[in-house]
Amino acid sequence: MEWLETSTENCPVQRTLDVVGEKWMLLILRDAVNGVRRFDDFHRHIGLSEAVLSDRLRKLTSVGILKTVPYQEPGHRSRNEYRLTRKGWDLWPVLAALQQWGQTHAPDPEGLVLDVRHTDCDAMVRVVVECSAEHVALTPGEVIARPGPGARLRS
Repeated sequence: MEWLETSTENCPVQRTLDVVGEKWMLLILRDAVNGVRRFDDFHRHIGLSEAVLSDRLRKLTSVGILKTVPYQEPGHRSRNEYRLTRKGWDLWPVLAALQQWGQTHAPDPEGLVLDVRHTDCDAMVRVVVECSAEHVALTPGEVIARPGPGARLRS
């Protein structure tokens, strides 16, 4: 079976995009990775409406990418912070890859907007595709993609 013969109904890229493929979802995740936790901070930083933000936070929570953690400021009612779950943190390389692509192909003329560095040596962080056995970086010409056991024929 070849790629064009396979159904895209159960494609993992499509299923991922169904969850986080909308612009606001990715911007919320970008901010969460960078330490934003409170509704008002997301609202102020991203600049989307409260209704849209509430909806997206609810969706990210319902699929287990974010979890709510109660907090209370002295003299105020209890509220929730939004924290990334393990499932949410597993999206960090995706966000880092989008950032890396943007810095290369859509750079800000004034320079880096977010400078992500390794804490031990201060070198810039980059995302690579690597061999799981040899742990070496691979180019697209060094890999082959084949339909796996979950592939279905197009109907």
